[in-house]
Amino acid sequence: MSVQERKPKILIVEDDEAILHVLSLFLSYAHFEVRGARSGKEAMELVPSFGPQLIVLDLNMRPISGWEVLHWLRANKFSPPIRVLVLTASTRLSEQVRGLEEGAVDYLTKPTQPSVLVERIRSILAMSDEALLSLLQKRLLQQRRVLEQLIQPGKDEKVNVSIKVH
Repeated sequence: MSVQERKPKILIVEDDEAILHVLSLFLSYAHFEVRGARSGKEAMELVPSFGPQLIVLDLNMRPISGWEVLHWLRANKFSPPIRVLVLTASTRLSEQVRGLEEGAVDYLTKPTQPSVLVERIRSILAMSDEALLSLLQKRLLQQRRVLEQLIQPGKDEKVNVSIKVH
């Protein structure tokens, strides 16, 4: 297989075995090279050797959370940068904003259709760094504005705002 024909490498970090299995199958079928990690610790061990182009990351894991993985990725400044798509159960707008601020390029909530995840991954991988940065800035600005409007306690519990990736 030539360099141009290599499958994009995706690392799925998910502590729920069933979800990890389904996503791995779906992404493999969609022609990605997939590895799975069942914890943040396992992800941090796999990243240097596997060299993923994108990580699908659950945030709510123990003992090392997805938040800690995001911090670790930023601190290690991999080249080229690894793009992170958060896939988690939290629907809180404040967590979505925090995820983008911490370095994620997209945020999906569970449950989601695997086909939606595949299309988001393809869109993210197809974008240039400049286009991705511009999109992230727009998303972050929009979500901060919504969050400011919902400053009253408890109002951001189930708000879900998204911008389509073109």
